[in-house]
Order: sequence, then structure tokens, then C-alpha cells
Amino acid sequence: MEFTNLKEGVIDLGDGIKLEMVLIPSGKFIMGSPESEFGRRGDETQHEVIISKDFYLGKYEVTQEQWERVMGNNPSSEKGKDLPVTDISWDECVEFTKKLNDTIKQGFRLPTEAEWEYACRAGTQTAYAFGNNITKEQANFDGMGITPVGKYKSNDFGIYDMHGNLWEWCSDWASQYEGNSVTDPKGPDSGTSCVLRGGTFFNSSSFVRSANRVNFTPNNRSDIVGFRLARTNL
Repeated sequence: MEFTNLKEGVIDLGDGIKLEMVLIPSGKFIMGSPESEFGRRGDETQHEVIISKDFYLGKYEVTQEQWERVMGNNPSSEKGKDLPVTDISWDECVEFTKKLNDTIKQGFRLPTEAEWEYACRAGTQTAYAFGNNITKEQANFDGMGITPVGKYKSNDFGIYDMHGNLWEWCSDWASQYEGNSVTDPKGPDSGTSCVLRGGTFFNSSSFVRSANRVNFTPNNRSDIVGFRLARTNL
């Protein structure tokens, strides 16, 4: 396995299986949501975040065939090679990145919560990357069932399925925002639960907002949870 195209971040996993990543430019944004946003929760305090370095993020959620190629198994409840892998814990996602790095040594990891929201917003400050409203033609939410990756429109960074389909693990231990300007936040050094973002195929629209956040224990497995890879730009 190796990078075959650094600009697009295409990883050749062998047997015709490729994992695509998109280079996200550095910048700053307002993380969290305004008090006026529909469905806002109390843990979404707005604050400035500076992302100081470009980074790569998975163009799609990691699929079942990609997971099986690296890990040798497929734990997903609903099977399909182009469906995102599910029923995987935070711990197992970390193990996936370790196995990938053992082979191609490129620093793959889970995205931080700040990187995830920055990439989801893609330069917007509205509730969704598509504006302050979202439709079922734009994202998989509100009871539609899990779908193959890339079925819906991408955001302006070229990233797919950031709203709906599955909750996605982030690297951060769950914590409250401090409310001040921060650079490249990574969350606390330890904790009892880890952050997930994005909402799922059965959640209402308020749960798939760019700012919405939940947390599960790192050994939790669910058929509504998946992930996507990140990688620091070397």
C-alpha cells in the first residue's frame, strides 16, 4: 500500500481498492453555533479556532471493503462493500490507523473535532454546509436508512456525507468548549468518552447540523457509527 497521488491523497490498498482523501487548506473559523440556531444545544459555545496547517481528510467515510482490506474482517451489521463500515469502536478505529501506518507510514489518524467541523463547514457559517436548511436530496437523514458513500452532493471542499448517514468518531476526548480563541485544539489528554460528529440516517435535521456533537465511550459499537480518516500534510 502506498500513496499514488499526493495531491488528491489516493491510497492504493491493493486489489483495486483505493482510499481517497482531500487536502483541506489551513484557515480559521467560528466553531459552535449561535444561540439563535434551530436545534442548538448548550455545549456549542461559539469560539474562534485557527487550523494552522493544511491536512488531509477522507473524501468519504471508510467503507466496508476498505476496512476488510486492512483489518481482515467486516463487523458491519448491514453488509455492502460500498457502504460505510459500522459497529466499530473508537479503539478499533485507532487500531485501523496503526495498521495502515505500519504499512505505509504516512501518519494517518482520526480527525480532531475542530478539523471535522472546519472541513464540514467548508467556509460556511450556516447551520449546514448547504445553508440554514437542508433537504433529503442533500443528505441522508430522518429515517432513510444507511446508504453507500458519495451518494449525495459534496460540500465545497469536496467532502461527502458530513451531514447524516453515520455518526463519525473524532480523536478528542469529550469536553466543554472554553469559549476563547484556540489554535489546533485536540481536546483533553484523557476522559471517559470520545466525540462523534455528523448525525445519522435516522436523526432529524437538527442532529445533522455542522455544530452538533455527541459522545460515546471508546469501546462502544453501534450500527449508526463509522469514521473517516485524517492525515497531517507532510
